[in-house]
Amino acid sequence: MNTASELDLDFLAATAREAGQAILEVYETDFSVESKADESPLTEADLRSHRIITRRLHERYPHVPILSEESSQQADYEVRKDWPLYWLVDPLDGTKEFIKRNGQFTVNIALIENNRPTAGVVFAPVLDWLYLGSPAGAVKIEKGGAPVTLGPSAESNGDKLVIVGSRSHPTPELEAFVEEQRSSHKDVEFVAMGSSLKLCIVAEGKADIYPRFGPTMEWDTAAAHAVVSASGRRVIAYGSDDDLPYNKENLLNGWFIAR
Repeated sequence: MNTASELDLDFLAATAREAGQAILEVYETDFSVESKADESPLTEADLRSHRIITRRLHERYPHVPILSEESSQQADYEVRKDWPLYWLVDPLDGTKEFIKRNGQFTVNIALIENNRPTAGVVFAPVLDWLYLGSPAGAVKIEKGGAPVTLGPSAESNGDKLVIVGSRSHPTPELEAFVEEQRSSHKDVEFVAMGSSLKLCIVAEGKADIYPRFGPTMEWDTAAAHAVVSASGRRVIAYGSDDDLPYNKENLLNGWFIAR
């Protein structure tokens, strides 16, 4: 595989589902955890997912390097800066949602091509929502149903402006942004959502805009960014018209707007 157009999307979806099932086996036990400590159920779920994803990707595409949240400290920038193609993985995105047991956590697998996310899968195992984005387009598969194509006309909110924001990480800047929009729009709705699902519902058209004024890492956004792009929408760096960049020396994202 040299480009995203050669990627087996069924394989990618199956890998995300297998990792999600491993997370559910931990999630459905009787646990109590406040943070991601060693040997906690959260850490166990994260590592199970990581191992499945990295094993499957290595088996199928042995020449494509993998950068995962769980192995990011091993990825020397002087090596990865020259990668033309690599996987960027968050095996369990939305740790607060996992702890709160609200189901809004995801498995994220992205293919980065020339520092752009060109394909990705986002799977929410509790909700059984799976989003795929690739050069062929964007789809959502819900609860084992038929794929639904996502595009600019996939959903319309009419005159209402729907803003989606972080459920677990609100910021004063987000509150100010929402109030500013309310001063210029008659009908503004704010939706709180966890993990990369915020980007995915922008891709669906269920939200018009997702402003992020807080820290995220590249693996938090890459897979859903691919879905947003494939739906005909954009994720841009705040204060510019440039797409959010990837494979930086510092993997921390700047602020961004998805719309």
